[in-house]
Amino acid sequence: MRPGLETLLVYLNLTKPRLLPMVLFTGLPVLGLSLGGWPSVGFVVMTLVGIALVAASANTLNAYVERDMDARMERTRARPLPAGEVAPGSALVFGLALGALGTFLLAAIGGAFAASLAVASILFYVFVYTLWLKPRSAWNTVVGAAAGAAAPLLADATVRGSVGEVGLALFAIVFFWQPPHVWAITLYRKPEYEAAGVVMLPSVIGDEATRRRMLFWTLALVPVSLLPVLLGWLGPLYGVVALLANGAFVASAVRVKNRRTDESARQMFRVSLAYLFTLFLTMNVEVVLKGL
Repeated sequence: MRPGLETLLVYLNLTKPRLLPMVLFTGLPVLGLSLGGWPSVGFVVMTLVGIALVAASANTLNAYVERDMDARMERTRARPLPAGEVAPGSALVFGLALGALGTFLLAAIGGAFAASLAVASILFYVFVYTLWLKPRSAWNTVVGAAAGAAAPLLADATVRGSVGEVGLALFAIVFFWQPPHVWAITLYRKPEYEAAGVVMLPSVIGDEATRRRMLFWTLALVPVSLLPVLLGWLGPLYGVVALLANGAFVASAVRVKNRRTDESARQMFRVSLAYLFTLFLTMNVEVVLKGL
C-alpha cells in the first residue's frame, strides 16, 4: 500500500467510519419529511456531507480525549491513537478542522441556527459526555444518547432553519434506542470497562438491574418508533416493519433478562444494529416512494 494511502486510512479510522453511515441514515428521511417533499439533490448531498463532517469531528475529538483509556481496552487498543499510528496533536488538529469545515458547510446551506446546532453537538459530545460524565456517572449512556441522536436535528435545522416535529420524533427514536444498545455491550465487556476506569451501569447497579432497564427502554421505544405513523407522515409499510422490528428487539431484551448470559447480550447488540438499520431503511424507502 502506498504511504499516502496508508496515512489517509489512518486518519479516516480516527473518525470511526463504521458509525458514520448510520448517522447519515438517520438524518436522511428528515430531508424528505420535514417540508413534505425532497429538496434538490445538491442540497441533500451537501447536508449529508456537512452532518458527516460534524460527526467525524466529534468522533475524532472523542478518540483524542480517550486515547489513554482506549489503550487499556481490548476492543479499542488497536485504534490509531493508542496504536501510535498518529500523533495526538495531529489528531486534535484534524478533528477541529473537520468540525470547522462541517459547520461552515451547514452554515452556508442552512444558516446560522444549523451551524450553531452543529457546534453545540460537538461540544456536548466532547465536554459533557466524554470529559465530564463518562468517567463519573453510570448514566453517561443516557446523556450521551442525545449526542448520538443529533443527525435528525441537524438535518431538520438545515432544511427548515429550525427544529420541528419530524426532527424531534426521529431524534427520539435514536435516543431511546441507544441506551439498551450500549448496555448490551457493557454487560459482556464489563471487566474491560472496569479496567479502563469507565463508570458503566452494570458495575454500579448490577447486571440484573441493568437488564431490567434494558427491557424498559426497548418497551418505551415501541410507541416512540411508531410516531411517524401515528402522526401521519408514513404509512402501513413502515408501520408493519416497525412492529415486527420492535417485536424482535423486545424479544432479545427478554432473552437477556431471562438467560443472563454474555451470549444473549451479544445477540441483543447485533439485533439492536439490525433494528435501527431496518427501521430507517424502511423509512427512507417509503419517503422515496411517496416522492415518486
